[in-house]
Amino acid sequence: RHLLDEDTFTENFRNDDWPSRTYLCYKVEGPDQGSGVPLGQDKGILHNKGPEPSRHAECYLLEQIQSWNLDPKLHYGVTCFLSWSPCAKCAQKMARFLQENSHVSLKLFASRLYTRERWDEDYKEGLRTLKRAGASIAIMTYREFEHCWKTFVLH
Repeated sequence: RHLLDEDTFTENFRNDDWPSRTYLCYKVEGPDQGSGVPLGQDKGILHNKGPEPSRHAECYLLEQIQSWNLDPKLHYGVTCFLSWSPCAKCAQKMARFLQENSHVSLKLFASRLYTRERWDEDYKEGLRTLKRAGASIAIMTYREFEHCWKTFVLH
């Protein structure tokens, strides 16, 4: 399983910098083995990729979850630890995903809020839409940072 090195984690999840990349660490909780989540994919690390406009980490996560063809009769909880909160478009996509996949719940913890002066209202509305769709959204506390450090960082 891929892990972040200490410097990459610190540079991207620390609140005093403005990194250009978004990292998304996730874990999936659900029924026992054989329930749809491929072996070894219950935890992972994703980041945005590509030339402008880049593909965002949240899109990769949604595509990955959809590729698993999870059993709609079972429930799956996905917890995400993000270096940035989702942008307006990603928040809308995640909300749509939750509306179409009631067997999946999302819990998001962000290191920092994604804001851009003139677009702030769009981002706020995107997060409100995501919350209304059932996602739990919070800023990371020491507890979440410590969990990420122990779970997703190579020591």
